[in-house]
Amino acid sequence: MPTSTTRRRGGSGSGGKTRLDRESIIAAGLELAAKASTSLSVRELGAHLGADPTAIYRHFRNKDQLMQALLDELTRRSVAAVTAGHDDWRNRLRQLAAATLDEYSQHPSIGVEATVLTTHGTGELDAIELMLESFTVAGLTGDDLVRHYALLASHVLSSAAGIARARGERREHGITDDEPSPWFDGPLLADPRRYPLITSINTRLLDLEDRELFMLGVDAVIQSAERTVEAHA
Repeated sequence: MPTSTTRRRGGSGSGGKTRLDRESIIAAGLELAAKASTSLSVRELGAHLGADPTAIYRHFRNKDQLMQALLDELTRRSVAAVTAGHDDWRNRLRQLAAATLDEYSQHPSIGVEATVLTTHGTGELDAIELMLESFTVAGLTGDDLVRHYALLASHVLSSAAGIARARGERREHGITDDEPSPWFDGPLLADPRRYPLITSINTRLLDLEDRELFMLGVDAVIQSAERTVEAHA
């Protein structure tokens, strides 16, 4: 795909106005989202493109449709990052989940939309097919197949979106993505007489990192699939 910079400089209509198409808008949206924190406005996108923001609505019906296209592109990239072989179903699922988390974290203003938007695009369909195919290779069928797909998809989308939001908020406070991301913003200030268990594990909670827990959740679904297949063997 051409870079958004190339598209913008290479396409102008009469009067020097920027000529837009869906591809250039999506590329610019991703470029802007990589720098933004937790929100992306059409006005900002128009300024980034050097075009009137209203011109974007000639290609996208509304902001939701634009965000769907941007989110679907992140999903397409996540699927493309999967390199494990067809029979290596566990690592295919792990790679898809990890790539999704990375894409959402790098583009938090788009990633946060994953819990409320369904894209209906080819990226989303490819991701669903990959998960279903992987669980089928594992030996799941019928309701077991559907439930494990739904469980993994729910975990990946909701957790990755939540982590993306936290990363975006950290950006706003000048904390770089290179620094470890704690799962819990502590400390937990609890009266040890009333909350002895919280007090006893307080420091351990503060040591947890979001990515580690995210991948533990993925592995929990994988292990559930393995146990289910074994139970029906």
